[in-house]
Amino acid sequence: MQEAQDLTHSSVKQTIIDAWHAVWDSDDIDAFDALVTDDYVRVSTNSGHEKDAEAIKQEIREIRSAFPDLTTTIDHLLIEGSEAAVYWHSVGTFTEPLNDVPPTGQTVTTHGSNLITLDGSRISREQVTWDAHELLADLGLKSLSSAFEAAPDDVVTDDLSGRPSADSLKAFNRQFITGVTVVTTTDEDGKPRGLAVNSYNSVSLDPPLVLVCVQKTSSTYPALFRSTHMGINIMSRNQRETIGVFASKAPDKFASLDWHPAANGSPLIDGSAASIEVEIKERFQALTHTVFIGRVRSAEATDDAPMIYKAGKFFDSEDLGSLG
Repeated sequence: MQEAQDLTHSSVKQTIIDAWHAVWDSDDIDAFDALVTDDYVRVSTNSGHEKDAEAIKQEIREIRSAFPDLTTTIDHLLIEGSEAAVYWHSVGTFTEPLNDVPPTGQTVTTHGSNLITLDGSRISREQVTWDAHELLADLGLKSLSSAFEAAPDDVVTDDLSGRPSADSLKAFNRQFITGVTVVTTTDEDGKPRGLAVNSYNSVSLDPPLVLVCVQKTSSTYPALFRSTHMGINIMSRNQRETIGVFASKAPDKFASLDWHPAANGSPLIDGSAASIEVEIKERFQALTHTVFIGRVRSAEATDDAPMIYKAGKFFDSEDLGSLG
C-alpha cells in the first residue's frame, strides 16, 4: 500500500513539474488548466487577495512578456496526503514593460514557496508567498499603490470625509514654497535627458540619501527609470531661461545649454546653484508618479543664490523679485 502511495505521489509530482515548466518556461499557458480544478483559487499570504485561474494566467502572460528569457527551477516539491509544498526560484531579464513599469534591463533572481491543496492529482488551492509585487521588490521597484485610494470626482471641500477635492489640494500646494531642480540622465544612446522637478527632498545625511518624485507621463521618465544614476541640479536665480527650455517641447533640451558629465555620466548643468550625482537605490511606484530614492555619490555647489517657486511663479531668492 505504501508502495502504491509512493507511485501516486511520484506521478502527481511529475505532473506538477511538467505543467509548471510548460506554463512558466515554454509559454504553454493553457497547461495551467490541466493542473487545477474548476474552483481553483490562489491566496497571497502577504495581502490576503484571492485570484482564480484566469487571473493567474493573465499575470503569467504579463510576467512572461516582460521577462522573455525567464526560467524557473523547482528546488523542492514535497507531498504529504492531500497537501504539497513547492519551493522554487526563477531567473529572468526585465527587457519589456510590465504594465506601466518600463523595463530596466536588469537580471533578477526571485524566490517563492507555494502551499498546495490537492484534489486527486489537481490543485484546488494555493497559498503563495510571491506575486508580481514581490518581483518588483526584488528588482528594487517597490510599490506604494496600496497606500493610496482614489477620491471620487464629486467630493466637496470640508465634507469631513478626509478626502480633499483636487481644487483644495491644489490650493494647499500653491502655498508651499520650494526650490527648483532639473533632474537629468542619459538615454540608451547616451543622449542627455532632463525635466524640471520641484518635489525634491533630502532624506538623510548619513547615509547621504535624497528623493525626487517624477510623473510617469514625462518624456524623460523611461530613460530615468532605466538609469542607475541621475543628476539633480538646483537652479540658480540666473537660470530662468533654462527652466523655460525644460518646460518647452524642444526635441533636444541640451542643445543650447552648457553642461558637463558627472563621474557616472549624469549631465550636470553649468551655472546651477548646486548639483549632485545620485545612484538610484529604490523606485517606489505611487500611482501617477514614481518616487526615486538615491545615494549621493558626488556634489558641487556655488555661491549663486537659488531660484524659488510658489503658486506657479518663479522668484529671486535674494530680493524675492518675480522672475516671471
